[in-house]
Amino acid sequence: MTDLVVNSIYKDNNGFIWIGTNSSLEKFDGIRLKNYDIGSGKNKRVHAIIQSSNNELFCGSGMGIHKFDVLEDKFVRVFPETINCKVNAIFPFSADTLLVGTERGLYICTSGVARQLLFDNNLFSPRNNITSIQISSDSSLLWLSTMDGVISYSPLKEKFHIYSCDDSNLTNAFYNSAILEDYVYLGTMNKGLMRFNTRTHEFTGYVDVGCSVISSLSCDGKDLLYVGTDGNGVHFISVSRGEIIKSYRHVPGDSDGLRSNSVYSVLVDRDGLLWVGLYQMGVNYTLYQSGLFGVYAWKDKFTSKDMPVRTIAFNGKQRLIGSRDGLVFIDEARDIVKSYNVPDMRANMVISSCYYDGRFYIGTYGGGMYVLNPDNLELSDFLTTKEEPFYSGHIFCIRPDNEGNIWVGTSGGLYGFNKGKQVYHFTSSYSKLPEGNVYEIFFDSSHKGWVCTENGMCIWEPSTRSIKNDIFPPGFVNHEKIRFIYETSAKQLFFLPEKGKVFKSDISMNDFGYLSVISILDSKQPLSIIESDKGGEFVTTNNGLYWVDSLSNVIPFNLSDGIPSPIFINCTSLRDDDGIFWFGNSKGLVYLDSNKINMLHKHPYRINITNVLINGVETKLPLVKEKENVYSMEIDDSKRNISIQFSGLIYTDPSNMIYEYSINGNKWIPLHGTSEISLYDVKDDISLIIRRAGYPESQILFNINIVKNNLAYLFVLAAFFALIVLVYIFRRSVLKSTLGSLKRLVLILQKSESTKEDNTEEMETVQATADEDVSLETNETETENIIEEETIDTPEVHSESTEDKYKGNRLSDEECKRLLKILDKEMVKNKLYVNQSLKIADLANAANTSSHALSYLFNQYLQKTYYDYINEYRVEEFKSIIKKEKFSKFTLEALSEYCGFSSRASFFRSFKKVTGITPNEYIKNIKSEGKK
Repeated sequence: MTDLVVNSIYKDNNGFIWIGTNSSLEKFDGIRLKNYDIGSGKNKRVHAIIQSSNNELFCGSGMGIHKFDVLEDKFVRVFPETINCKVNAIFPFSADTLLVGTERGLYICTSGVARQLLFDNNLFSPRNNITSIQISSDSSLLWLSTMDGVISYSPLKEKFHIYSCDDSNLTNAFYNSAILEDYVYLGTMNKGLMRFNTRTHEFTGYVDVGCSVISSLSCDGKDLLYVGTDGNGVHFISVSRGEIIKSYRHVPGDSDGLRSNSVYSVLVDRDGLLWVGLYQMGVNYTLYQSGLFGVYAWKDKFTSKDMPVRTIAFNGKQRLIGSRDGLVFIDEARDIVKSYNVPDMRANMVISSCYYDGRFYIGTYGGGMYVLNPDNLELSDFLTTKEEPFYSGHIFCIRPDNEGNIWVGTSGGLYGFNKGKQVYHFTSSYSKLPEGNVYEIFFDSSHKGWVCTENGMCIWEPSTRSIKNDIFPPGFVNHEKIRFIYETSAKQLFFLPEKGKVFKSDISMNDFGYLSVISILDSKQPLSIIESDKGGEFVTTNNGLYWVDSLSNVIPFNLSDGIPSPIFINCTSLRDDDGIFWFGNSKGLVYLDSNKINMLHKHPYRINITNVLINGVETKLPLVKEKENVYSMEIDDSKRNISIQFSGLIYTDPSNMIYEYSINGNKWIPLHGTSEISLYDVKDDISLIIRRAGYPESQILFNINIVKNNLAYLFVLAAFFALIVLVYIFRRSVLKSTLGSLKRLVLILQKSESTKEDNTEEMETVQATADEDVSLETNETETENIIEEETIDTPEVHSESTEDKYKGNRLSDEECKRLLKILDKEMVKNKLYVNQSLKIADLANAANTSSHALSYLFNQYLQKTYYDYINEYRVEEFKSIIKKEKFSKFTLEALSEYCGFSSRASFFRSFKKVTGITPNEYIKNIKSEGKK
């Protein structure tokens, strides 16, 4: 932000946040800020922002009132002759009437006229200093707070009444106000909160918020007051309870608190987000969360926030949560919370768990296996002996089967227990179990056990009581490292490998294959799957939680939905008896109430295009709204590289947002953590659909219409014929001069055969300059200059004809230095060189001199051509922008055009002439230096 003192904050009907500072307005879309100047002068502090019922946006500053001009994209003063003082409040009373509270009374603005209403004959009386405007619940009266009392005003009857506070312990100067039912709540600068009873007309003190300076005051229209203080942060007051129910303050060392307690403005917007404007510290705001997902906590006794959850096991209201830092048991029915870690266990990392037959079974990494009795909260070893791996080994999975057995996958093979006694033990040494750790045993609906190890998969066949690995058909995933298996209600099995695609099969292994890659899930590693009520599955990954159906429709979930982190853990998801889904996340135990799934499409805002860049430069071309959610823009066909910046207007962490777009009806392309689409070498019309991934109701259509520049082709054709005529008229003089130059060049070449390679390079440079000059210059003077510039590099060029040309028009060295200084300043300040059609006459006008003087400056004083001078600046511009990240997406051709070169050949020729290397070699050198 250009200014960090924030006096006012407002959310408009489209979802944009407007921030009023001491010097300007900032428009915020959740990703980017756009600065709006509100005119010249010292009193530019923005005190009020409001939008009328017909969507006109107004702001009040220290100099008057301003209106946003949508077409011009700027704020303009309105009623400048009438309202030319500080504006404190703006109230849209009706579609055509605006009430403006100022330091010099109330202005009623209607039909293009602003009429002043004074409440005291003395213009500068504090009673005429209107600080806020509120409307009564029945809309019959307006209540105005002033620096000298409270005023009731009826706009229809044009009558008012003044109420003053006579209590010497209170004050009569009110800085702001809010209204709820029969009370006007008043903020003061030295007496804290007060309130005024609109029926009894009594003033009284109100809740103490720990600070006497109330800098901001608003309400939710129901029960809550939002109070900002200049010294003690922000407080939410419940009017029905008459007490503070929530506070936000700056606490040293607390990164979640405010950056400062000096609060100047507070907004709780329509979506429940809290925005706090600070003194010299910018804006703090709470991130958007739909409340769809939650992070599990039990009363004030336990929260799983920031806990990396590895395993969960439930029994009714009993919840066992295992993490890398130990074990927590919660019995909600008995209101019990108990934690277990070292030295209660031999290792803190809990990686598996299971509830079976009245007990919780717990597996650790490096500390063996334990049993928890939920009745007496006693934690004991699974085996009474120190047998491995149950004492200090790794227990990866614990699963019961339908026969009353408990199966345990370990670092020492697969075990089966029944009533505490070992009945099975399989290893790769004396069974068909593949080698390595046993990560999973999954019992499907046919009671087969799918055993997954580090080096492949096998099946426990209950009918034969044996392990089999030779029953898999060709093409199955039995040789892969599978970490998780899940069966749907349709008896379809999903196999999740440690790396690679998800595999799907029926139980009989007759119909199987890899799932087609879904673009939004590409490069992500699925960790767990659980079936939802919507006909699809929830999939946790190492980078996000997704809902996927059989048609490859995908809905991603992130911070805006209540997910604390995009990183999920290798934890088996489950659904409890109440229909609630539970997922292990790196920052807590995440849950979703299945009854809330209908909240998925509640966010009210659609995608909004905020900026369009053409060849890297912000365009001023109009964005036309054709109809609801359909926009278009016409772009010249010479502008091939287009970047579209947009926002979903969800004020959450941008890095967690996922968008997707489709070009001309083709497949959806996902965008992770970015809100910009770059299109290169655009030649034809494009229909671009953009939306939040998985939310079709948020999408918009943006039609980019490429306009063929026929005038440009006609101009080229006309220039071609003009060149022919020019050549014909001057062919004798040009031919004569050229032949003279060629003769002198031949003499030079004959004298310099020992340096043949250098002279060859010189000829190429001369010829390249001549080619470029002839293609761009069209008048007689410039044609003569071209001929002279072609031979500038040789001693013989300074012949008698050249000397004669400047004989009567020489410039002194002092004059050349002065002229060069002016010229260099203009080139740096205004970047004249980026104009591809720049002429020497244009430079002369910029330097306030003649073309002939510049010709002398270049050829005689600088000993270089006009084009050498211009192209050196263009090369330096390229060297500057190529190091900036925002230009890394563009081609060399686009960048050269951006710097002012008219062709790729001209760019490469000039770059090598200036630097001695090619552009590609230069870029490689930069990258090499960066790595070092």
